[in-house]
Amino acid sequence: MQNLAGWLFSTPFLVLFSVFMALPIVATLVMSFTDFGLRNVTDPLSAKFIGFENYTKLFGDEKFLKSLFNTGYFVVVGVPLTVVSGLAVAVLLNNGINRMRTVFRIGFYAPVVTSIVAIAVVWRFVLDPADGLIAGLASEVGLTAPDFLGSEALAMPSLIVMAAWRNLGTVMVLCIAGLQAIPADVREAARLDGAGLWQEFRAITVPLLRPTILYATVITTIGYLNVFEEPFVMTNGGPSDSTLTVSLNMYREGFNFFHMGYASAMAYVLFVVIMGITVLQLRLLKDNTK
Repeated sequence: MQNLAGWLFSTPFLVLFSVFMALPIVATLVMSFTDFGLRNVTDPLSAKFIGFENYTKLFGDEKFLKSLFNTGYFVVVGVPLTVVSGLAVAVLLNNGINRMRTVFRIGFYAPVVTSIVAIAVVWRFVLDPADGLIAGLASEVGLTAPDFLGSEALAMPSLIVMAAWRNLGTVMVLCIAGLQAIPADVREAARLDGAGLWQEFRAITVPLLRPTILYATVITTIGYLNVFEEPFVMTNGGPSDSTLTVSLNMYREGFNFFHMGYASAMAYVLFVVIMGITVLQLRLLKDNTK
């Protein structure tokens, strides 16, 4: 009887999950083996089965390879920057700042829950080469600010800095929770033994915080592998595809060019990459938490 009641209470969730999650996932997988396009929307069964042609085509597509490289660049630079920044802010807010600590925490976390459109308006003002904040500061000392978003060399680093600023609040919250779980007597014992701030941080804080850092690294990596909003709103993949990511490329192929089978194959390649990197991170970093 209890099992029946449990299934009855679970039924609404199972129905919604099946209709809006499981079914689209399976349909996308099937679609990735077809030439599904705009002409097949009204009659999905008319799509032609082409096997692995979409997948083999991907790795000869220079635009996809460039978007894969750009996404990797974003992850390799952005994840350490975000995690280290979030950890540094967490340590300062947990130990170094006593007054208005809650206000600082809210301030650092606010970008996480702020609309990307609002953030884009702020950062475009900051990075504008003519009238932006950096341009104004540079002109005060006789310098000229570069066109951050119009330069192939600077556009991606600019988006990475913006993403790190936007997401470090999540890492900060996780690390503050981890820091507050460290027993106070462990820190006191280290100080009595003559450990300085750096020694305490390196020998006590980081080892005891490794599970939290692992979790923050994994979720940040997954988020950055799926990065879409920042390049879509700020640069639309430009200039010259220097900020084109896999998710943005997928969006273009599926909803601009209506190559939905090809876009579905791209989605599953990204899924495999995310799964592989996540498993690798868990194995490598988890060993260090034991």
